[in-house]
Amino acid sequence: MVTEAMEQGNESPQDSAITRDINRTFPAHDYFKDTGGDGQDSLYKICKAYSVYDEEIGYCQGQSFLAAVLLLHMPEEQAFSVLVKIMFEYGLRELFKQNFEDLHCKFFQLERLMQECIPDLYAHFLNLGLEAHMYASQWFLTLFTAKFPLYMVFHIIDLLLCEGISVIFNVALALLKTSKDDLIQTDFEGALKFFRVPVPKRYRSEENAKKLMELACSMKISQKKLKKYEKDYHTIREQQEQQEAPIERYERENRRLQEANMRLEQENDDLAHELVSSKIALRKDLDNAEEKADALNKELLITKQKLVDSEDEKRRLEEESAQICSQLSERLEKQQTANRGELEKIRMKVEGCEKCSILFNKEGRLKALSAPKEGSEEDTDEEKEALKNQLREMELELAQTKLQLVEAECKIQDLEHHLGLALNEVQAAKKTWFNRTLSSIKTVTGAQGKESV
Repeated sequence: MVTEAMEQGNESPQDSAITRDINRTFPAHDYFKDTGGDGQDSLYKICKAYSVYDEEIGYCQGQSFLAAVLLLHMPEEQAFSVLVKIMFEYGLRELFKQNFEDLHCKFFQLERLMQECIPDLYAHFLNLGLEAHMYASQWFLTLFTAKFPLYMVFHIIDLLLCEGISVIFNVALALLKTSKDDLIQTDFEGALKFFRVPVPKRYRSEENAKKLMELACSMKISQKKLKKYEKDYHTIREQQEQQEAPIERYERENRRLQEANMRLEQENDDLAHELVSSKIALRKDLDNAEEKADALNKELLITKQKLVDSEDEKRRLEEESAQICSQLSERLEKQQTANRGELEKIRMKVEGCEKCSILFNKEGRLKALSAPKEGSEEDTDEEKEALKNQLREMELELAQTKLQLVEAECKIQDLEHHLGLALNEVQAAKKTWFNRTLSSIKTVTGAQGKESV
């Protein structure tokens, strides 16, 4: 349907207004912020297609916000179809016809509802000379989409599609009720400013928006009452037309149109200011993000270099430890071989000595000496002393060999300890790099997240 409307060959007389509004529609939203991006392209197609489709009304300022809200939920074709349905079947286009006559009827109905539901606020506005068309125009013409946060707008559109356009009165009365205490304390200019800035800002909180929508849904506004107010409005209008001269009526209509034009220009300036502010804030955020990205890249390069150095150090320590272990193994093997040679020599000497063979068995341990036989010859004192001396020398040599073996084992344990410390340092270096890399990644991810919000 969008394609058909676009391919009719008709140029939209509001093309410049559409292009201007597209750049001001949700400029901070990711889908619409890029000039010439997919979001702005789809939004332009829908707005232009509707201006061609509905030649009587065409494109009206602020219509892009409603189209953008629909685009966030459905493709172009469906968004265009729903926009047409809202404009025609739900009666939104009636507000733009006959010099906004139906819109002023809605303002009259809202003021009568205020008089009934919020009489003190109605009296305050009456004293200030503050009329509904001065603050509620965008509420009706854009269905609250131009100023209020999307979380709240989505609820309003859902209610409108289910209940009809009269839900605007529910939401408007709920806004006035929740802001009554603040509005009663303002003067004329303060009240207008309060409607432009603090009211939409208050409902950026999802909790506040939820409470507002709950209040709006709890309010019962009968269609019979709205019909009565509409009839009263037309009666008053007829009486005014009968009493007024044509020139006075045209002057009054001209003043009303001028007021509407000034109000729309003020809202247009507000939107332009908001657009510029949003772009400045986005540029500042982008610059900060780029600076953080550069810092993180530098830190990442440093970390990578430290990792390379750590791996080189690890390989060096592994090579040194392998070399040390090899040297220790060779020395231990040589020492063990030498000890076995020495023990073999001692064993050969013991076996070659008849007297020693009596004292030692083949394993080199002392035998249990049997009692001397009767009649055997007793050893002389000199021989005993010689054997004792030889035995002491052998024990001393054996003790020295064992001592050397213990010293070798201690050196091996010491080297193994140093090797363990080196491996722990390498592991700690790897772990520190991994934690810093993970932290950097989390920081970058957090920053991108915030940008998306």
